[in-house]
Amino acid sequence: MKKTQTLAQLISDTREKAGYSQRGLAIKANIDVSAIEDIESGRELFLPATVRQKLSIALKLSPKKIKSLEKYPEDPVKKFEISDKAGELKLKILEGQLKGNECPVCGAELICRVAVMYDLEDNMVRHPKARCSKCPFQIK
Repeated sequence: MKKTQTLAQLISDTREKAGYSQRGLAIKANIDVSAIEDIESGRELFLPATVRQKLSIALKLSPKKIKSLEKYPEDPVKKFEISDKAGELKLKILEGQLKGNECPVCGAELICRVAVMYDLEDNMVRHPKARCSKCPFQIK
């Protein structure tokens, strides 16, 4: 029975087989060494497309192989908790608390703003917007 490979194991093993140190891979892929450290330690489970592409080129891996090992939480109980927290976050953002909000998925800082729009009758409508600085969580 084959052991399931993680993203951290794939990057670490492939980097070592290629003969790169973490710093060497960071230079070859043109990304921060801290990003390599986060990936290999398992702290970073979801990669931006640019980082995935740079790693695939530097390590001669398929971007699909890397993406297949990325993780995004799919716990159904957590989805309800996230939607509750998202509702609370929307209220906080509308009240003007744009700094210090945490992502309900990964705990990283949220980048928040209030979008001001006008409806067909020229009434101002305010919409809370937020996106996570680390994972794909968004409030649209």
